[in-house]
Amino acid sequence: MAIETHPITLDTIDGLRLDGDLIASPGPHGAVVVCHPHPLYGGDRFNPVVDAVARAAAAHGWAAVRFDFRGVNESEGTHGGGVDERLDVAAAIDMVSMLTDGPIWLIGYSFGAMVVLSVTHPRIDGWVAIAPPLAAMPGDVLAATDHRPKHVLVAGHDQFSPPEATLPLLATWENTTHAELGTADHFLAGHLGAVGEFVVAALGD
Repeated sequence: MAIETHPITLDTIDGLRLDGDLIASPGPHGAVVVCHPHPLYGGDRFNPVVDAVARAAAAHGWAAVRFDFRGVNESEGTHGGGVDERLDVAAAIDMVSMLTDGPIWLIGYSFGAMVVLSVTHPRIDGWVAIAPPLAAMPGDVLAATDHRPKHVLVAGHDQFSPPEATLPLLATWENTTHAELGTADHFLAGHLGAVGEFVVAALGD
């Protein structure tokens, strides 16, 4: 299966142009939107976790779109504190909706997980949240009460949201499963293969 990467541009409803990549093989059966960690701490679409997730999904027949949030690298605009970034995700959903009539999932790592969990677009089929910093970024999570499936990967030694703080919160969410990488910290170094396997399993492929 030949996987190709193509540069793309996303247009947000508030008039910004964002840089991204489409990673896919021909004839995808669905699509994923993959969102990166905090831009104020060096996060962008080339983050190793984001790259591993996008490529794992593409290798299993999904079209994967990753992009730089507003204000990151060559993407227009300024950082929006996780609020305006929801418009960036919506732009990506609009784009992948033109690629497939199949399922669309939102996937986010760290800050990106918090952003995607705040987007409840009717076109999406579910969420995958990788090391969401729920304890470090408290507040209501829109997806928590949504009936669609959510799969959460928790790092056993997460510096920002350890299991003892994260799991009680997840217990209150609807239609949510979780897995724990016991030896991993928030940055998941050395665990990229396991993260990719978690994502592929969550997508049902």
